[in-house]
Amino acid sequence: MAVSRHLAVLLDRRIPAPVTDDVGVERAISSGRVEIRDLTKRFALGQRSLIALQRIELAIEAGEFLTIVGTSGCGKSTLLRLVAGLDVGSSGCVVHDGQPVAGPSLDRGLVFQEARLMPWLTVAQNIALALQNSAITAADRRAAVAEHIALVGLRGFENAYPYQLSGGMAQRAAIARGLVNRPGVLLLDEPFGALDALTRARLQDELLRIWADERITMVLVTHDVDEAIYLGDRVVVMSPRPGRIKRIFKVPLPRSRDRAMPAFARLRSDLLSVLEGASDAAPHPSVDPVQAVPPRGSRNVFDKVQGASL
Repeated sequence: MAVSRHLAVLLDRRIPAPVTDDVGVERAISSGRVEIRDLTKRFALGQRSLIALQRIELAIEAGEFLTIVGTSGCGKSTLLRLVAGLDVGSSGCVVHDGQPVAGPSLDRGLVFQEARLMPWLTVAQNIALALQNSAITAADRRAAVAEHIALVGLRGFENAYPYQLSGGMAQRAAIARGLVNRPGVLLLDEPFGALDALTRARLQDELLRIWADERITMVLVTHDVDEAIYLGDRVVVMSPRPGRIKRIFKVPLPRSRDRAMPAFARLRSDLLSVLEGASDAAPHPSVDPVQAVPPRGSRNVFDKVQGASL
């Protein structure tokens, strides 16, 4: 890769033994194991508290592509924010590579449903924004940005502004911004939800290519069952009110996957059946009578995002 192991040392990363890929390029294998341990999250609701997530237990292996699917209000995005360190749980914890998650980190990239590019900055400047808290030289910063522009297929658009990009191109830039710090984990909150079907399908394939190339852990939240099956090694189905893990499906299909395969259709049917049952089983909000307590370590949202890998 264009970014040297020396750059990673400057970023104060723990670098595992390097490996050599098929074209002879030395790279490090990212560490990206995440454990979610008995995690509960409550939100204030007047004098009471709404239980958004209840006793979530989940282990995500390093290098895994995990997808999370569920109906609106099941806590998918809340769970992703807790893993990112943008919020804190009411009880339980999130552990990343053996260390409790206490706040945002450059080791966890985050991509939102909207690209959220700064309109006054070019593509290159938007991607470089994620490096502003990194202790790297200007030359290394330029190299990292150029590498990731090429990785997402935006070479030639470095100096374009967001208004000059299509929705798919803007989301590619957002993915590059999430990856430029070389995180161990990339978290994606419905990144293709606002795109048309053809662009969405193309970007799903692009994301799989990037995942295979970068060898990092990816966790993607979606409403789309087909997308969850197409991308995931495993699919976590969540039920709402309160948000819980209903079932975890292993996806036994080879890559690349054909949505027309009978095995794909059977798995889709099984997932939809569980989703429908999860929705029917929770008709009312779950409210805890305990007085709500403001989350620990609350900070301004902009400060949190600036500290994260945008």
